[in-house]
Amino acid sequence: MSSISFEKATVPERDLAGLESEGTLPASRPRRRRRVPVTLLLAWAVIAIAVLWALAPQLFTAYSGTEGIAGAQRLAPGGVHWLGTDQLGRDLYARIVYGASQTLSAALVAAALGLLLGTALGLIAGAVGGVADDAVMRLVDVLLSIPGLLLSLSIIILLGFGTVNAAIAVGITSVANFARLARAEVVRVRHSDYVEAAYGSGGTFWAVLWRHILPNSLTSVIAFSALQFGSAILAIATLSFLGYGTPPPTPEWGLLIAEGRNYISTAWWLTTFPGLAVVAVVLAANRISRALARTY
Repeated sequence: MSSISFEKATVPERDLAGLESEGTLPASRPRRRRRVPVTLLLAWAVIAIAVLWALAPQLFTAYSGTEGIAGAQRLAPGGVHWLGTDQLGRDLYARIVYGASQTLSAALVAAALGLLLGTALGLIAGAVGGVADDAVMRLVDVLLSIPGLLLSLSIIILLGFGTVNAAIAVGITSVANFARLARAEVVRVRHSDYVEAAYGSGGTFWAVLWRHILPNSLTSVIAFSALQFGSAILAIATLSFLGYGTPPPTPEWGLLIAEGRNYISTAWWLTTFPGLAVVAVVLAANRISRALARTY
């Protein structure tokens, strides 16, 4: 019985090109560029405007943030005073613009303090392990068991009133959240293959920690810091509203809401517009945090 051999049919490359051009074979589709969502652009715009207010408020308003105008008490929003005036004749828009420096700077200090201390504690707990891990996590459990506002008020009573002390108090309350997240990321990275390979190739503990574990653990922590920045704005505004933050007549968003609550029935704009400023910046920070979390 004669054997029958089968040969693999081949098609010349020029014939493949012809088939692809005729539509017989699917052509490779060009990659589409990812479009930036409109909501993300709007969030960055809100943050940029707030930062510019804090850095150069005199460029956005000709009125003073602390001096009133005689005979201009509680004027409704209009062409001269866009957002109206308060009970002392001070332009509300100018007060909001000048108050951005107090609110944002305090929130930035609070978020930075929580980021540095929390990341350091989480790094030690996740990288060293053992007794250090147990001690740090028990401290984190204690901090998380205390309500944030109560802990902030307790720290302010010990340190004293003021914007800086309020920022420190809010920053300490956020240490536990940063530490827990940083520890989880460090533990995940520490058991990865490239870290084991770095140890196997002769890398020391501190060298591997600095070059491999820390950089690859900070991505989620940085994304969380944007979310914590928005939470810090709310906390700073709350403390100022209660009278524990920036003292009057220095404008601050939470203080503006507190000053206008007595006139809410006759001058609604005194609380509405500062509240909208707080809400807009906090929502923008949350939107940016979600975008960073998806990216990383």
